[in-house]
Amino acid sequence: MKRSPRPSAPALKRLAAVILPALLLAACVAGPSGNADVPEPAKPVDLQSYMGLWYEQARYETSFEEGCEGVTAEYALKPGGEEVSVTNTCREGSPSGMIKVSEGRAVPAGDPMGAKFKVTFFGPALFTNYWVLDHGENYEWSIVGEGSGRFLWILTRDATVSPAAYESLTARAAELGYDVSMLRRTQQPPGPRPVAQEN
Repeated sequence: MKRSPRPSAPALKRLAAVILPALLLAACVAGPSGNADVPEPAKPVDLQSYMGLWYEQARYETSFEEGCEGVTAEYALKPGGEEVSVTNTCREGSPSGMIKVSEGRAVPAGDPMGAKFKVTFFGPALFTNYWVLDHGENYEWSIVGEGSGRFLWILTRDATVSPAAYESLTARAAELGYDVSMLRRTQQPPGPRPVAQEN
């Protein structure tokens, strides 16, 4: 059997230049795990039904969302239907702050439920997991996480929800094994948005 040739030193350096920053970034953006045993998604996801605008009601805090209020995520199928454009917005510092926009893309991860995706805002070097752990029958709410338990988002179609509805959503997150005391509530502002600023 022939031995595969070893990569050259320049090739190894190029590989390290891609992989090491990605690993460091992945280690830095998340906080502690709030779920030691993240379950598999509870329901299948119809991709077309999941598209559109979502409002963040609560999250586990991360460095890339630190200080963000009025957070939204908008998903749209790209031509061909195999890739999703992702547009995240954040009001910096307060519910009336200027909007920061981050654009990325997502691809299905290939699970049987169609509920797992790979998302990137940093190019092909760093795809992160995005699992739709549960959602409303009419896609009026969604609980999103991934396998490590360090990320959690509660999303709704409405900008604001009643205290009872929010309590129901956090109770469902707790049933999925999450420490809901770690959730940070997101403030959603009323009225028109300020002019957006691209990242």
